Amino acid sequence: MSFFRVLLAIIFPPLSVIGKGCGSFLIVLLLTFCGWVPGVIAALVILNNPK
Repeated sequence: MSFFRVLLAIIFPPLSVIGKGCGSFLIVLLLTFCGWVPGVIAALVILNNPK
């Protein structure tokens, strides 16, 4: 997890997980629409997952 990805996850969460697949992107996008904090948390969890 690079510093750039973490910074991007804080600023705009869906953009940070675009390389992890369409499903991850959609989940983070929906959570970001519900609230900024859930989107950031989901993006950081997905980025921290080694798979």
